[in-house]
Amino acid sequence: MTTPLPDIHTISVIGAGAWGTTLARHLVNQRLTVKLWAYEKEVVGSINLKGENSLFLPGVSLPKALSATHSLQDAVAGTGLIVLAVPSHAMRPVLQELKPFLSDPLPIVVASKGIEEESHQLMSQVLDELLPSDWAHGITVLTGPSFAAEVSRDKPATILLAGQDAGLTAHLQTVFMSASFRVYTGTDVIGAQLGGALKNVMAIAAGVVDGLDLGLNARAALITRGLAEVIRLGVALGADVHTFYGLSGLGDLVLTCTGALSRNHAVGLQLGQGRRLEDILNETVTVAEGVRTTKAAMGLARRFQVEMPIVEGVHAMLFEGKPPKQIVADLMARSAKGETPFAGSTLPR
Repeated sequence: MTTPLPDIHTISVIGAGAWGTTLARHLVNQRLTVKLWAYEKEVVGSINLKGENSLFLPGVSLPKALSATHSLQDAVAGTGLIVLAVPSHAMRPVLQELKPFLSDPLPIVVASKGIEEESHQLMSQVLDELLPSDWAHGITVLTGPSFAAEVSRDKPATILLAGQDAGLTAHLQTVFMSASFRVYTGTDVIGAQLGGALKNVMAIAAGVVDGLDLGLNARAALITRGLAEVIRLGVALGADVHTFYGLSGLGDLVLTCTGALSRNHAVGLQLGQGRRLEDILNETVTVAEGVRTTKAAMGLARRFQVEMPIVEGVHAMLFEGKPPKQIVADLMARSAKGETPFAGSTLPR
C-alpha cells in the first residue's frame, strides 16, 4: 500500500516545547502555513502576543506568520500534515484527545524521542494502536542529532526521516530540507526511534561520568559501550544494525553525551555531583526524556533477555538509590570479555 503524496500547504505541529516550536519556526520559514498547538495557555499567549516562546525557547524570535492555539480541533482543521512533538509520556493522552478531530488519513511525522513507560512501546507503535490501520503507512519518524537551541538559530544540522513508504518519505524530505537543515531518508522506523530514545539514557550516564570527573577516557568508553547496548536491543527488536551507525544512533549518541545543551547530560552531571534526582527535576520546566526512558529500556531488556549493564546501572541509580560511584565500580569489575567487531549482523557482547 502506498500513501498518495499530499499537497502540503498547511501543517499542524502538536507540542510547543523547544523542539516543537523550533520545527514550527523552521516550517514557517519554508513558506508554509503552520498552526502550533501548545498545552500551556501561557505559551500560546507568549507566541501570539510577543513572538517568542518565553517558557521553552526564550530569546528566539518567531515569525509573525506563526500562530499558536490551545485547541486541538483548531490546530488540525484543514491541515495536510501533522507533526507530533509532545513528550513521549504525553503522546497517548494527546492522541486520544486528537482522534475525534481526525477523519481521512494524513501523513504524520513523529518528532518525539522516547519509549512509553508502561507499555514499552515506541511512539509509532502507540500511533498504530490508537489510529485506524489505513493511517499506518503515512507514519514517519524525524530524529537525529539536533539541539533545538541551535536549529532555532539556523545553525547547520543533519537529521533522519524514516518511514515505510519511500515515496512519501522522499516527498516529506523536500518539505523539511533547507540550506541549514539537511534531511536524510531511511526505512528503519524501529531503529530510528530506538537510537533517538536510548541515547538519552546514555547521556545521563555520560553526565554522571563528567560529574564524577572520571575523565575523557571514561566518557569515550561510555559512548562506545553504550552504542553496543543500543545495537543489542535494537537487533533483538528487529532493527537494522546499520541504522545505529548513522544519525539516529552514533550521531545522536555523541551529541547528547558530549553537548552542554543536553538536558539528560545535565541531569547525570548533577547526579554525579551528589544532588538528588527529585531536586534536579523539580528545578526544570523542560523534560529530560532519559529518566522515563530508562524504566522502559530496562523493561525491554528484561523482556528480550538482552544484556544492558549501563542501562541497568542508570536504572539502579535513578530508581533504587544506588550511588553513582558504586555503579561505576560495578561496571569496571564485570568479568573480562572480548570485543566483537560491530559489523554485519554480529552482535557486540
